[in-house]
Amino acid sequence: MSVIDGSNLIVGRAASVIAQRLIKGERIDIINAEKMVFTGTKENLLEKYKTRRELSEKGNPHKGPKYSRMPDRIVKRAVRGMVPWKKAQGKIAFKNFRAHIGIPEEFEKAKTEKIESAINKKQKGFLTVEQLSKNLGATW
Repeated sequence: MSVIDGSNLIVGRAASVIAQRLIKGERIDIINAEKMVFTGTKENLLEKYKTRRELSEKGNPHKGPKYSRMPDRIVKRAVRGMVPWKKAQGKIAFKNFRAHIGIPEEFEKAKTEKIESAINKKQKGFLTVEQLSKNLGATW
């Protein structure tokens, strides 16, 4: 079982590495999922996610697609997009993944790791998942 600290990690880059490790059979937990970042301008990212939230099915609006506002679920959805979700192998792999807001008690003393290839080196031009979810109306 691996515990990954999500602070200052780019969501898409981290999700692709995590998906590869999940497919190999590893169990992964991300802590501080709200501190992960999306690169790009704030306006474009907010517009993209607000239009996603407003989408509804043409026939029955209760069926989806449904996009969450919570930061842990936004990260979870990004990882789900990287695994082969429609195959049995992908569903089994995705069950071994958890994203957490903050640091839960069970992981306070656990040794955490960082994904070196996903660290955000930009000084500006990014938006944290926490800021995005608060702009979408999430409270936790």
